[in-house]
Amino acid sequence: MSSEDTAKPNAERTHCWRGRGIAFTPLEITDAELLHRWRSDPVAAHETGVWPGSLYELTERIERQLDDNSRDDFLVLLPDGTPVGLIALYDQQLAEGTAEAYLMLAREHRGRGLAVAALDALTDLAFGELPMHRVEAFTHTDNAASLTVLAAAGFAPEGVRRSSCLHRGRRYDNAVLSLLRAEWEALERPRSWEL
Repeated sequence: MSSEDTAKPNAERTHCWRGRGIAFTPLEITDAELLHRWRSDPVAAHETGVWPGSLYELTERIERQLDDNSRDDFLVLLPDGTPVGLIALYDQQLAEGTAEAYLMLAREHRGRGLAVAALDALTDLAFGELPMHRVEAFTHTDNAASLTVLAAAGFAPEGVRRSSCLHRGRRYDNAVLSLLRAEWEALERPRSWEL
């Protein structure tokens, strides 16, 4: 792993939300280079179905999204300030009480339980601070790691969007999962504000 693959800690970032062993800080335009590096990882590109694109395009997109009231984007940080991923609650429909969750971890931080901690914190935000009734997520049906993380965070499978993603010339099915407010309330774990 090169030194460029590891994000540098930034303990001075404002922590606006926390979870088990992680914290959220609002996404900034200056984070574009870091996100571009994470999104350029072939595994992340395949599993998220996001084409990496140029740094310029990503910077412009982040700038537009910062003004979008229907989404909240955060860097996921370790206690020492090291950025380990991006998490978002987007397409928020407050009148309907629905939103979609998105999570991408840097390759060197996968498989350590951080994804479940980040999703737990995100759903605590959605149901504990926002008027959400349903948070949904999508992933490839063959993405066993993401399906395991979503299940561990309480998300239930709902169905499959057949042939809904094209990557490297092949069509993929996407699994649809969701967590409802009543299911979140029944989860036996500490909430973010109790940590």
